[in-house]
Amino acid sequence: MLQGKRLMLRAIEREDLPRLAAFDNDLAVELAGGGDPPMPRPLAFLVAEHEGRAAKGGRDGSHFVIEAAGAVIGICGLSHFDLWHRTCELGITIGDRAYWGRGYGREVVALLLGYAFRYHNMRKVFLRVWSNNERGIRAYRACGFVEEGRLREHVWSDGRYHDLIYMGVLRREWAGETPAGQTPVTE
Repeated sequence: MLQGKRLMLRAIEREDLPRLAAFDNDLAVELAGGGDPPMPRPLAFLVAEHEGRAAKGGRDGSHFVIEAAGAVIGICGLSHFDLWHRTCELGITIGDRAYWGRGYGREVVALLLGYAFRYHNMRKVFLRVWSNNERGIRAYRACGFVEEGRLREHVWSDGRYHDLIYMGVLRREWAGETPAGQTPVTE
């Protein structure tokens, strides 16, 4: 559905679920995402969730599989849409560790921002990231996100507490429009 230079974001299909379950059960992937304690998640749970959403009908929301060179490498999406304030939250997991640190996350984030601002008419996209996710923070900053707040030692992950960082980007910053006296963000 959304095509980038090296990857595509498309609807989640039933045949993708075994690959997504493998990511959910990879300790390194879970710790990179931080937050909740890692717990095993059977494929049957993912199948039940997927079938429950499919049974409701309508659209699948704004959740996508990340596909590169024909392989599913992760999952991403937009959630927590606030139509009054025109905001939403961005989430991304590159589950295939062979694709970490190679710019795929930045490409996904750029595609999601375009989708949020162009097609959903959002004014702001925000996200939450744990302070130990330095690779993610670099990718978000490269896409125009700025730190908006920090909850100190808020998240327990891998045996210690980490800060929870809120980051956001406004449509005008993403589009290169800036109020007088401010420097534009470049893509």
